[in-house]
Amino acid sequence: MNYTPIAKAAESASKSSIVSASPTFPTSAQISSCLYTFGASIVVAFVLYILLFYLLRSFLRRTEKDTAVFILGMLQIPVIVIFILASLKLSLSQLETRGIINWIDRGLTACLILALTYGINVLFTEAAIYYLKVYARKTEAVWDDVLIPLIQNFIPVITYVIGISLFFTTLGVDLTGIGLAIGSITVVLGLAVKDILSDFFSGLVLLVDTPFRFGDVISMPDGSIAIIKHIGIRVTKLYLINEHCEVYTPNTTLGGQNIVNLSRPTTHYAYTIQVSVRVDADAVVATNILQQIIVGHPDTLGNIDEKLQFLDSFAALREAEGDKLSKKEAGRLRLLVEKDVNSQLKKIEQAFGDFVREVKKLEKGGLNSEERGNLQKSYLEILNFVGLIAITERKKNKGKWLQSHLEEQVQTEKSTLISLIRQWYQTWLKDPDLVIEDQHLLPDEWEQKIELMKIKLNKLFQKILNPGVDESRLDDYSLKFVEWLHDSFKESNTTWKEPQVQLTDIQGSAMQFSVRFYVDNIQLEHWRRGNRIQNEVRREMVRRLRQAYIYTLG
Repeated sequence: MNYTPIAKAAESASKSSIVSASPTFPTSAQISSCLYTFGASIVVAFVLYILLFYLLRSFLRRTEKDTAVFILGMLQIPVIVIFILASLKLSLSQLETRGIINWIDRGLTACLILALTYGINVLFTEAAIYYLKVYARKTEAVWDDVLIPLIQNFIPVITYVIGISLFFTTLGVDLTGIGLAIGSITVVLGLAVKDILSDFFSGLVLLVDTPFRFGDVISMPDGSIAIIKHIGIRVTKLYLINEHCEVYTPNTTLGGQNIVNLSRPTTHYAYTIQVSVRVDADAVVATNILQQIIVGHPDTLGNIDEKLQFLDSFAALREAEGDKLSKKEAGRLRLLVEKDVNSQLKKIEQAFGDFVREVKKLEKGGLNSEERGNLQKSYLEILNFVGLIAITERKKNKGKWLQSHLEEQVQTEKSTLISLIRQWYQTWLKDPDLVIEDQHLLPDEWEQKIELMKIKLNKLFQKILNPGVDESRLDDYSLKFVEWLHDSFKESNTTWKEPQVQLTDIQGSAMQFSVRFYVDNIQLEHWRRGNRIQNEVRREMVRRLRQAYIYTLG
């Protein structure tokens, strides 16, 4: 038997296997193509970088809003990294993806995933959350003020978990076993941390019920006064005013307590002082003295004309220091502007009353084009009192070329509600008793209210322009706005909040009087404004009653 062909075949197969097992290297043409692609990619990336972060940024700086400029600034570093990684990956695609080239390509893809994950997280935490918070401040809803911090804590974690999972998957790591292990550990941990989970779901209940918002003043069951600072995943952070310390209360505990929110519906808060007067004194005279004392304090609610009348008789208020006004002068200026604000509010409420009567008269049988025009004219007159004007733009929107919306009047010789409100709180900032944080708190509070008012008036304006099926409910919408204006914006008349002096009891040689009054804003002066006013009123009572020789310890 001839074994020569068989031996030759075996030798040939052995050589071919050795040749196939040897590593293959990129050809010179592939290397040249790779370098050319990388160079071209870098040039394109550089041009895009110049267009985005120099030319486009310079153009966007000319616009009124800085949203796009802010986002570009946040994404500058992630975009540079993504450009470089994408250029390298595109260049390697010109080579044969074998051996080490394949691993380098996978590594670049994994790094690209990490860069994208980081960019998305930066875009969300630095830009999206910021503008969500700005939007939340313009709404009346409380749930968004609580929901946004929770989203701020959860979304980055979820983003990084997904990004890291894709990173390891791209590198070829099998995560199935890890997933099963994590699932088993989760079950065990769930049983071990059931109290923590209970606090978490209690936090969600607080989110749904929204009994308070951040910055609200609440009264705890033990009588302490606290400020809502933060609602976390498991605990709520409270600031105790009197103790000047922070308390972290589990959400389960807080959700099961009876909470008194002192900031709702308004920041006005009532105080009551008990005072004794000699039994042989004239009760009417004593009542008038106590009434004048409360009305004369610039920081209590009451009839403004009476407050201006009795302001000078109130002693022991802060005097002028340096460039600061005296308490009486600052209070007088603020009360005068507030009087104008209340007068403007009354005009608007009266104008809305006339508008509602006109709507009820015209809506019978439906509104024709002429009647809608008359209503629009009447509504624009109301907007003029507020300080808003209608702007019509030629813009195609749902088949229509004209689109109208409301904007604030830039310059006007007339006093409008918006201009008076701003003048009022700016005058209020001259109060010598205010602290540094109040310089931001007051403007923020009232600018938020102004924005809410503009949004509500614009919605009503759109309904008046195109009433559709709501033409029979325009009066209801108008009354609802007036109700909001009175309850949540500012009351033009606070008669029921004026000081009340009552003779409650007669015991032995003393008559007991109960004096009840409202403080204008308990959130000011680091939430101690009410305590200061209460102390000043009490001192003035002692002084004035002693002058009348009718004060007694009771």
